Amino acid sequence: MYIRPVHAEHDLPTLHDFIRSNPLGVLTTAIESSTHHFLQSSHIPWLLDEGGEKGLGVLRGHIARANPQAKAIIEDLTAGASRASAPQLHKDVLVLFTGPAQHYITPKFYTETKPATGKVVPTWDYAAVQAYGRATLFVEPADPRTDAFLARQVADLSRFAEGTLMGYERPWSVDDAPENYVALLKKAIIGIEIEITDIAGRWKMSQELSAGDREGVVKGFEALGTPLACDMAQAVRERDELAQARKKAEA
Repeated sequence: MYIRPVHAEHDLPTLHDFIRSNPLGVLTTAIESSTHHFLQSSHIPWLLDEGGEKGLGVLRGHIARANPQAKAIIEDLTAGASRASAPQLHKDVLVLFTGPAQHYITPKFYTETKPATGKVVPTWDYAAVQAYGRATLFVEPADPRTDAFLARQVADLSRFAEGTLMGYERPWSVDDAPENYVALLKKAIIGIEIEITDIAGRWKMSQELSAGDREGVVKGFEALGTPLACDMAQAVRERDELAQARKKAEA
């Protein structure tokens, strides 16, 4: 992802908050295979834990064993991997998270520059976070480590989604389902744990524009009146306010 300095976000708490608010990330792998595509991607809901060797965090997820990407992953695992540790992929993986507020920006919004020079073109505003890391896999159903990882993963993910995302006072729990049914389903998935080695965000929310054009973007979205447009107007304002606050703090 190309990240211009004006759009870059490197504040770790901000990046972590974004991931937790938008947990459906796209896992991308590049794996040499004679039977599967070299590049594969899957949408996976992730949990983010603090820590990791670099202190950038650890992502936890799971994927269907029948998924072609999972099959390529399993093929890539070191054949002679030590049983003392769970196998890892040879190459880093990428997980991309995007925010729900994204929209086309018409040059008509640039109420300052367009009338003055006409030197304006369309663009697209959005926010995204990319995380690179080394993936550890939990694939062997008979391995106690796989069972422990998947048991924790599905329970934690359900608790997070039911409580944090849905806000239920009496959330659904994995324990509400028959134990043998859950055990059967766990055999159909593999666990993925990614220690983040590099993470960055891009908030492209018109902050590179002049004050007049940026206000034109906000008013343009407000005039559209759709829920998405209103979210975009708010996002542009918030990013501008954050940029101004950071400038004052650095002064």
